Amino acid sequence: MTSDKRVIGVDEAGKGDFFGPLVVAGFLCKDSQFERLAEIGVRDGKLIAHNKLLTIDERLRQLFPHFVLAISPEEYNSKYKVIKNLNKLLAEAHANVIAELVSNNGADRIIVDKFGKSDLVENELAKRKIVIDLVQEEKGERHLPVAAASILARAGFIRAMDELSKQFGMTIPKGASSIVDDAGKKIIKKFGDKVLLKLAKVHFKNYNRVLSPSLFS
Repeated sequence: MTSDKRVIGVDEAGKGDFFGPLVVAGFLCKDSQFERLAEIGVRDGKLIAHNKLLTIDERLRQLFPHFVLAISPEEYNSKYKVIKNLNKLLAEAHANVIAELVSNNGADRIIVDKFGKSDLVENELAKRKIVIDLVQEEKGERHLPVAAASILARAGFIRAMDELSKQFGMTIPKGASSIVDDAGKKIIKKFGDKVLLKLAKVHFKNYNRVLSPSLFS
């Protein structure tokens, strides 16, 4: 028999993408609702086609408490310049999302898709005086609340990238491949190099390849 423990799952999207925001999502449900999540089609967001993922995202946002934090490239670059460590930046964002959900809904357990040393998230939660059973696991999407959070985060990232593509009149590619470099060069040619501070995560190696193709290509 399942209980009614409130479980928060947390995951992020955009961490490995040169262009676009870093999106961290938190999702809350009771463990008695796990079967409902499976019926809706919840699983690791990276394994779901975009159109279906956006449909599931809409359903989850209608039915369950959640909080999605999108850190724009400009804000991300400003934070990274000070913190100089992606995992510390992620831990801060995860803790902010958790704090928002706990403040509004309470919780009995938190499950995080582990991305670094355990004490990073633990310390950030301690700063916020949040003392709740915390589980950090690699491939945390095996847990349905984390899988749901991965869908919310991925959907938020996809929508943001679609908006950027409309804004710049071209497809802004995901990832950090040579295709991304080519898009960056086109953007610089049309809008100037300063636009990258508002569009991309400038600590990525792509940044130097885009700015100095003869040296880094």
